[in-house]
Amino acid sequence: MTETSVLPEVQEFVSRQHQLYIDGQWIEPVGQGRLNIFNPATGKCIGSVPDASPEDVDRAVTSAHRAFKSGVWSALSPCARERVLLRLADLVERDAEILAQLETLEQGKSLVLSRILESGGAQNWIRYVAGLSTKITGQSLDVSIPLPPGARYTSFTRKTPVGVVAGIVPWNFPLVIAVWKVLPALAAGCCVVAKPAETTPLTLLYLARLATEAGVPDGVFNVITGSGGVAGDALVRHPDIAKVSFTGSTPVGKRIAEICASRLARVSLELGGKNPALVLADADVEQVVSGLALAGFLNQGQVCAACSRVYVEAPLFDKVAAGLQAVLSSMRVGPGFDETAQINPLASAAHQRKVKGYLQTAIDNGAEILWGQEVPEGDGYYVRPAIVLNPDDSLPLVREEVFGPVMTLTRVENVEEALSRANDCRFGLAASVWTSSLSHAMELPPRLEAGTVWVNSHVMIDPNLPFGGMKESGIGKDFGTEWLDAFTETKAICIRH
Repeated sequence: MTETSVLPEVQEFVSRQHQLYIDGQWIEPVGQGRLNIFNPATGKCIGSVPDASPEDVDRAVTSAHRAFKSGVWSALSPCARERVLLRLADLVERDAEILAQLETLEQGKSLVLSRILESGGAQNWIRYVAGLSTKITGQSLDVSIPLPPGARYTSFTRKTPVGVVAGIVPWNFPLVIAVWKVLPALAAGCCVVAKPAETTPLTLLYLARLATEAGVPDGVFNVITGSGGVAGDALVRHPDIAKVSFTGSTPVGKRIAEICASRLARVSLELGGKNPALVLADADVEQVVSGLALAGFLNQGQVCAACSRVYVEAPLFDKVAAGLQAVLSSMRVGPGFDETAQINPLASAAHQRKVKGYLQTAIDNGAEILWGQEVPEGDGYYVRPAIVLNPDDSLPLVREEVFGPVMTLTRVENVEEALSRANDCRFGLAASVWTSSLSHAMELPPRLEAGTVWVNSHVMIDPNLPFGGMKESGIGKDFGTEWLDAFTETKAICIRH
């Protein structure tokens, strides 16, 4: 067993009496309420953060709005903003192990993943989006305005920052998704108020401090901690918030959309997924098994794009089922600081109860289940990983986002049945096709109702690959060269001369 020791810097940061981060400094909240932070591997409280009140939210938004109006950030040259953000990436690289350990302590995921996908991934995404600061473009336009006779016009468009952005971050990848919320807004010249999830606030607080060290001006990047029902609601409703960028559940996303619609604020939503994989009879079984095991059980299935429904053509079903069972049986279950464990605790006690409830309902309805290794004894938030064979389509774990180490495996007779059942879902975030046929690889992705479709892969993302959902999986796209468009206004300028 390889167990990594917690760094002294991490212990010190966790044990602080944390405050809100407003106007470039730690600020005492108005109220006395606090939210406890728990280590998912043990269930023990390791610290707390302020439970921000609406008054606290107003202080943070006012700070951001004042900074935006002053032009202290938006009026900087694109190259100047890029340099600051690149310095932030260097600081994240410097403190990568601290950030990774903080992530594992509060979220529960493997420290290996925290290093690769969180602190390591954050560096890559920051550097990518920093470069977009200098790539904001408009267009020159020929116009045919007829009046007054003989007048000439020159017209063009330019992009201007939308204003103050609210970035609301989920608990499954708290650091890297915080970067996805904050950094494109900063690159576009906006100011930000970010709110982490109640259970995983530490890495975002640490990131805000690094941003100040990198040279982000005071008031440009603020962090409030608190409950979604109070602090989150006050943030979304605040009249000085020009745009809300939210990643989380579909029900919460719908409420946020309704609030934003009432005052015509911009909103982008990356919501739930119930992501299918179509395994065709000509697929490479070894590639399928290794790829789907990663896609389904990465971060305990707590991935919005995770593969949770697998439809396998009949000739390959038994081989795929046996292969996945073998992989699942070999996965060690243990705490995130045990670097040899592939299955770690879920992020919270409440989520553990939810996932167990889905499995119990399946058991009560006679579902056949292939189980992974037993979970450790104790108070950690573990759920035994499982593959449910040929479940009835009416079961909740087939229709709803489980967001845990649970995959369904269903036998189908042909490609058309697989496609029909894959699309019979209210979500449309991601999907995959597994085949050795070039024709199927080209023809099936356009027919799948999903924002991202992989072929012979699943759940792999990149800063240059746009990502976002269809149907009830959200509105808007993150990543790619057009990422900053969602954080800018297109202004048309027409000059008569």
